[in-house]
Amino acid sequence: MIGFVGLGNMGAVLAANLVAAGHPVVTHDALGPARSPAPAVHVDDVAEVARRAEVLVLSLPDGTASEQVAREILATENRGVGCVVDASTIGPSAARTIAELLAKDGIGYVDAPVSGGVAGARARTLTVMYAGTDEACARAEPVLAGLSDRRHRVGDRPGMAQALKLANNFLSATTLAATSEAVAFGLAAGLDLATMLDVLNTSSGRSAATEDKFPRHVLTGRYAAGFTNSLMAKDVRLYLDEVEEQGGPAVVGRSAAAVWEDFATAEPGADFTRIFPFTEGS
Repeated sequence: MIGFVGLGNMGAVLAANLVAAGHPVVTHDALGPARSPAPAVHVDDVAEVARRAEVLVLSLPDGTASEQVAREILATENRGVGCVVDASTIGPSAARTIAELLAKDGIGYVDAPVSGGVAGARARTLTVMYAGTDEACARAEPVLAGLSDRRHRVGDRPGMAQALKLANNFLSATTLAATSEAVAFGLAAGLDLATMLDVLNTSSGRSAATEDKFPRHVLTGRYAAGFTNSLMAKDVRLYLDEVEEQGGPAVVGRSAAAVWEDFATAEPGADFTRIFPFTEGS
């Protein structure tokens, strides 16, 4: 039995993928069973998931939430769970803390953040980057395979996958913000948006922003990538905190963090692709 805690935009799809892959799944979400995929069994608390499941997947908004669930697992009597797979984006420090906490009671921990958005999760093209001990990763592998067809083990210590995920999200956030400014400049000069994208996508300015985010969400006016500006601001802030703790370069990081903090403060909870109209109007 696989347990799943956290049925937000991403978590609900990942839980559904596990069900579709033929796994028996037991779920819990603080907001109730509305997003629990059939025929998964939704239960009222984390403790019941920890009793029923052998491997438990987390898809939560931050490290505080992941650590709280880890402590609830440890407090559960007669628990069955022996491994936790954390698909949340929580940062290396939080991942290491939770891994050490669980290890004291013999529970393995696999740091397994994901990238590719809700659409990628539905298409099973989502990238799952994961790190952990050989034993924990071997135990988690059938679960990881149920989440997505694209999986990369990136290290043998929890926190290493988080570092790669933060680097990825920093690049994604920075590229999208820079593209928004460049497109606003082009439109003000009288260029057509579709024409700009056609040319950029055959030129050196090509990126995931020009190839995916702008055609699918900005050009169409959909703005429905399924990831909020508040979460992106959190991820960029996590990246910046980790870089500054290491004493690494952070000139661009500080600028990107300020842009996303401003956007999240002005329009909290907006789809992150709405940074373009925010930028254009600022």
